[in-house]
Amino acid sequence: MRYLGVAFILVVLSSCKPEPMEKADFLILNAKIWSDGMTDPYDAVAIKEDTILAVGFSDDLKARISPETRLIDAGGAFLCPGFIDSHVHFLQGGANLNSVQLRDADSPEEFIRRIADFAKKAPAGSWITGGDWNHESWGGELPDRNWIDSVTAGHPVFINRLDGHMALANTKAMELAGIKANAADVPGGAIVRDASGRITGIFKDNAMDVFYSAIPAPGPDQEDRDLQAAMAYVASHGVTSVHHMGTFADLAVFERNRKNGRLITRIYAATPLGQWEELVKKTEADGKGDDWLHWGALKGFVDGSLGSHTAAFFEPFTDSPADTGLYVNTPENLRSWIMGADKSGLHVVVHAIGDRANNLILNIYEETEKADGPRDRRFRVEHAQHLKPADIPRFARLGVIPSMQPYHAIDDGCWAEKVIGPERCKTTYAFRSLLDSGATPAFGSDWFVAPPIPLEGIYAAVSRRTLDGKNPDGWVPEQKITAEEALKAYTSGAAYSAFEDGKKGRIEKGKLADLVLLDTDLIHADPEAIRSAKVLWTMVGGKLVFEK
Repeated sequence: MRYLGVAFILVVLSSCKPEPMEKADFLILNAKIWSDGMTDPYDAVAIKEDTILAVGFSDDLKARISPETRLIDAGGAFLCPGFIDSHVHFLQGGANLNSVQLRDADSPEEFIRRIADFAKKAPAGSWITGGDWNHESWGGELPDRNWIDSVTAGHPVFINRLDGHMALANTKAMELAGIKANAADVPGGAIVRDASGRITGIFKDNAMDVFYSAIPAPGPDQEDRDLQAAMAYVASHGVTSVHHMGTFADLAVFERNRKNGRLITRIYAATPLGQWEELVKKTEADGKGDDWLHWGALKGFVDGSLGSHTAAFFEPFTDSPADTGLYVNTPENLRSWIMGADKSGLHVVVHAIGDRANNLILNIYEETEKADGPRDRRFRVEHAQHLKPADIPRFARLGVIPSMQPYHAIDDGCWAEKVIGPERCKTTYAFRSLLDSGATPAFGSDWFVAPPIPLEGIYAAVSRRTLDGKNPDGWVPEQKITAEEALKAYTSGAAYSAFEDGKKGRIEKGKLADLVLLDTDLIHADPEAIRSAKVLWTMVGGKLVFEK
């Protein structure tokens, strides 16, 4: 019996032995770690393949070192989850990197000179697109095709304002698109004419569509180059995931590059809301993708933009008393598409800029929930730019995510008051009010419209100092938020807005190893130091995709 007892004890003791500690492929030591929900001052992260294996203290995690483990001593640098840009036009952004650069053209003369210089180097007869001009940079006068016709001979030109809701076409482009002198406006769009009735070359919102049919589609090689340029650019700014707002054709580009193993940025691809039935068929046939590329979101539009005077407001524009903006899609179509998509279990995200547009989409979301019953929908309003005060608490109450772009606040803030007046500006990009009401914002850039640089976005949300330098204490300063709140919106909030909070957005065991190392402690830095901070490296899935 004594022998049996000893044997039993030995069996019990051997069964209590700890499992051998799993070794890390990658071990980051001596970092200053920030993550939403982290309360301990951890300074080390162990990574196995594409996943975080453990988070803890450097002395403890050194036990996970093997001869094959790659070590990184962060030297006290700031480590946080990889930034998630929750609103980009990714392929267009990549294409625009190689196009004429007009964003900072500050006079008509500079605007014309840059187009002329670009046209001289462009292949004969090729379309000149992109541009991202802003007429507010030279006082608000809209450009005219007469400005550029003489310097773009042989080149059709269709260059967009930086918000993407208005573009300038030269005469050659209008000819190729079949635009006649008596062309009529289209619903949800406008063709601008001068005092004599001549078409100036400015086309707004739905009136732009005819040009998209005329511009030759890029071939697969060009699409892939645009995508690679976009991914490399955002990686250099710490972005590890993007939410792309585009077309079914874009989805095919991403799928091709996923199949070839060429993605270094994780992509959540949204397709057009009006084509929701096609996305139903796609998900039934192919599922919704994987950790690198997934779909299931539908992007719709209520209205246009503030800068193009196509945002839908209850009251007229201050500088255009007869104009309250427009709906790009009818309320009836929006309601039908959203309810159909929702019944099919798809994710609805809708662009709304003006207060009337935001009110409408919140009403439709509320109607949809009442019709279909409660569930975890995570409806999103893209931009949520100008809100009636009474609509602000509705986001939290309805569980609607305000998907916002902080950089727009310091850009539009240079001129918004002359367009809508100071009273409506009080709830423009209302970050503080939305957070205080219990909403969960997701932050992004709207690239190509604004730079896909989260550090610029965090700076904008924290300081609200406009780009013209005229608001050193912040434009509508009561809407400032803290750096930590902005970081959450770029990480855990953005992950939540794509149903990905179970796998990304925080530094914790089991999450994907998507990380960014910065030379500045964003939590304790002043706004200017945040803006000038540098990305030291960016990691996606346990692999470094950018190193400074």
